[in-house]
Amino acid sequence: MRFIGEEEVREVLSFRQLIPAMREALRAFSSGRVLQPVRGIIHVPEHNGWFGVMPAVYEDVMGAKLVTFYPANAPLHTHQATIQLFRASTGEPLACMDGRVITEMRTAAVSAIALDLLAPRVPLVLAIAGSGVQAHSHLEAFRQIRGFTEVRVWSRTRAHADNFAEALGSQSFESAEAAVCNADVVVTLTSASEPILRGAWLKACATVIAVGSVGPNRRELDDDVMRSPVIVESRESAVREAGELIQSGAQVYAEIGELLNGARQIPPPPVVYKSLGIAVEDIAAARLVYDSILGRDVAN
Repeated sequence: MRFIGEEEVREVLSFRQLIPAMREALRAFSSGRVLQPVRGIIHVPEHNGWFGVMPAVYEDVMGAKLVTFYPANAPLHTHQATIQLFRASTGEPLACMDGRVITEMRTAAVSAIALDLLAPRVPLVLAIAGSGVQAHSHLEAFRQIRGFTEVRVWSRTRAHADNFAEALGSQSFESAEAAVCNADVVVTLTSASEPILRGAWLKACATVIAVGSVGPNRRELDDDVMRSPVIVESRESAVREAGELIQSGAQVYAEIGELLNGARQIPPPPVVYKSLGIAVEDIAAARLVYDSILGRDVAN
């Protein structure tokens, strides 16, 4: 059984391949062709972290991601993970690989799919709340499918926002309100436990992509934002894990796979996509990595 490290994963995984693969995985999930329970989470309160187990069976592969989230981990990454991949037909292990880069990239790829579906097809002003790993990855993924007339960034640490802006050709703002004012698309990528984005600040037809906070007691968006139609990856996961939904009482309009399959109509802005991450995304991405590195299809 092969171990595939972080650098090998990054060398072979690209958004050009990953975005179409995530589209297919989301379609399969929402049409009932994926076996996947809601992730199991063990909280580690003495270290302010949690440990999650995310299994899924998808076509000819199955596996599980083991992921940790330690928000106070600096200078280490807050998210760390490994993925174990198996052949579904025989149960034999195929590979164990680093899951941190896969998590980083598949999250951004799915957000890019949401952007493509939900935002107007015109040049857009993009506002990013957050300046960490996911902010960099999301901007790269977004630029694969849309052009932006302006990219703005706000972070709770102004120096981090300034560094991000300088490195990626965007503009930093001192306040979240100023950054999102009149923006067409707002993506939140923080570890906040209380809302950092308020509906009163938003353009009337804004598309909001909320990624950063996961868990029933954490949220980035206030109740005003959550009055818009809400799109998720999995209804079952969202009602258990999305603090924005649980605390606001908002209802899920559709799964993103339902929009891709045509089972639900795509709502016009304003609209919210709440990202949580589901296991089939990790398994589909791991399959891409395995096939790229070993040079053969899993089925052969």
